Amino acid sequence: MSGEQSSAGKRRTPRLTAAAAVAAAEGAALAAWGVVMLVLGLVGDPDSPQQAEAGGLTVLALAAMPLAAAYGLWHARRWSRGPALIIQLVALPVAWTMSQSGGPMIAAGAALGAAAVAELVLLVHPAATDALGIGRTAQ
Repeated sequence: MSGEQSSAGKRRTPRLTAAAAVAAAEGAALAAWGVVMLVLGLVGDPDSPQQAEAGGLTVLALAAMPLAAAYGLWHARRWSRGPALIIQLVALPVAWTMSQSGGPMIAAGAALGAAAVAELVLLVHPAATDALGIGRTAQ
């Protein structure tokens, strides 16, 4: 079986590939943030080491969802679209809040918002839904 085919025989389209890449990038960024928080909690001088460590572990656990969605999208698995959409819908208000914080968070919020909108557009396109085997309603 080629790398372009899922186990169900569905073909991964360029839109699914791009959606998987965006989800993987979000998951990797969350995982990196979680590791930094965890390390700073362990070796840094936070106000509350326990809170920093718990926060780092929580962010690492949250990174699993976009990474799992990326895996599913890469393999054209139908189940992956729901978690990927939910992640983006949650990311939009987070991006807005980040962009209101000032400083470098403005750029981070803008990047997150752009990624979330791009992912939503990719996931709701008919080519992506067809590739995932999600049928359309009455036409």
